[in-house]
Amino acid sequence: MAYTYQARAELRPRELDGISEKQIQQHWTLYEGYVKNVNELNKRLSEHIQKGDFSPEYAELKRRLGFEYNGMILHEHYFAALKPGQAPANDGSRLDRLLKQSFGGFEEWRKEFTAIGKMRGIGWAILYLDPAHEALSNHWVTLHEDGHPAGFTPLLVMDVWEHAYMVDWGATGRPDYITAFLKNVDWRKVEQNLEAALKAV
Repeated sequence: MAYTYQARAELRPRELDGISEKQIQQHWTLYEGYVKNVNELNKRLSEHIQKGDFSPEYAELKRRLGFEYNGMILHEHYFAALKPGQAPANDGSRLDRLLKQSFGGFEEWRKEFTAIGKMRGIGWAILYLDPAHEALSNHWVTLHEDGHPAGFTPLLVMDVWEHAYMVDWGATGRPDYITAFLKNVDWRKVEQNLEAALKAV
């Protein structure tokens, strides 16, 4: 029996600074599509498994599942980190200390994260924790499932596929969108992600 996922309505951000409700609605609908596809693929794969059918069709469905699962999960990380009226990261917090240790400070981290987000191509800019070494690093991930460093935990996920900003900013508006995204980051949530990841080690 395949587990059935639901779109997590409590994650949907509202009244963001510089990101419109219409943009969020379009993006949220896309996220709901990933949830639907994960459920459909799990159902079909379960049917194949019950029949002992590990044919090429099963293999292709299984390969597709990584794309859909990560599309769903990365969007949940993305939406969970957005909240209006946010203050900067807490000075002296463990997150602040690790940003200084790994990048030289918040501003140095922000410059690199922004530069990664502006890179040509579709994908994601992600701040990860390497829990084995308590180190932070920024990464570019392309097709949801490609490029994640094994064992690392995402702390902050920024979607830079065109659907994340086209409604508000148009095809060339990624830099303005990135500025708006960073204004709305809930740094308390990022700190919680860090603390949870460190406790899980």
